[in-house]
Amino acid sequence: MFRALRWLRLVVTLNLIFFNLAVRADFAHPVAALVLVAGLVAWTLFAVWAYAAAHRRTRLLLSVDLAISAGAILVSPWLKESGPHATVPGFWVMVVVLAWGVHWRWTGGLVAAAVVSAADISTRLPDITQAHYGNVFLLMIGGPLFGYLCGSLQRVAAERDEAQRLAALAHERARLGRAVHDGVLQVLAMVQRRGPELGPEGADLGRLAGEQEQALRALVHVTETAGIARDVGTLDVSALLSQVAHRGSPQVSLAAPGHPVFLPGAVAVELVAAAAACLDNVAVHVGESAHAWVLLEDLGDRVVVSVRDEGPGIPSGRLAAAEVDGRLGVSQSICGRLTDIGGTAELSTGAHGTEWELSVPAPGSP
Repeated sequence: MFRALRWLRLVVTLNLIFFNLAVRADFAHPVAALVLVAGLVAWTLFAVWAYAAAHRRTRLLLSVDLAISAGAILVSPWLKESGPHATVPGFWVMVVVLAWGVHWRWTGGLVAAAVVSAADISTRLPDITQAHYGNVFLLMIGGPLFGYLCGSLQRVAAERDEAQRLAALAHERARLGRAVHDGVLQVLAMVQRRGPELGPEGADLGRLAGEQEQALRALVHVTETAGIARDVGTLDVSALLSQVAHRGSPQVSLAAPGHPVFLPGAVAVELVAAAAACLDNVAVHVGESAHAWVLLEDLGDRVVVSVRDEGPGIPSGRLAAAEVDGRLGVSQSICGRLTDIGGTAELSTGAHGTEWELSVPAPGSP
């Protein structure tokens, strides 16, 4: 917008020169008028340079620009003979109103238009004509309107750039997901199948490969499901949980409120990913046919996801031993995720089965 105003500023400056040459006979002080016109031309050249760089478009620059415009209007009655003549700058002052509108949106356009209008009216009192009123009216309407339109265009441009960035990010995530699926997951699945052929140690290796395959599949699935969820405002946790719960196992029962449960995008993704890791643990350690229950609760100040199975429970010390052995599925995929988003993960296990309670603060709660 400032590049466009640069050319407009040059056009109105040419109009300033030719108009004042045409009415030079009206000047009571022609030398002073010539000095003023030359000064406005010099300021135009400086302003074209100054406005070209964003770091030079300071409050001081715009304030001086507005002060020069108002000052040129105020000295016009002294330079010209008495009577309701046009001011020396004429249309030259319109650029500063537009510049304020671009920089400070509609409020800037309104303030600059008010200052220019007040200066113009003060030079014409008491001989205000309908034409003068019309000029002021158009200036007071045009300045804020131009500023509002500039703000809208800048918001649209910012949203377009953000959409392009998110589209590129989603494409890259999809590409990486395909690479993981075609490479790492295939190798892990092969190790899981062939490991038992190598004896007890191979069987243990196959089991570990299976656990890592399930964890990685959960991560890839949640990333694909949420897409660019981390970069959006809010997401419905119940919708994400529904996709995760029914992605491949009919043995998962989901209970959720009858209304959407919204959380910030990053929080929703991590919460659902942790729940997916819990379900994968059920499939790996209890069995593919094991039944699991997922409960989503919106408690006002917090959102809770509970994942329960009907397995034999986790033996005492099993999780600590797994972490020592480098198997970080529970500590990272579940507990680590909840810690990162300011939530908690509580485990209850025994002969009755295993239950995880994943809790995060609701938006706006202390």
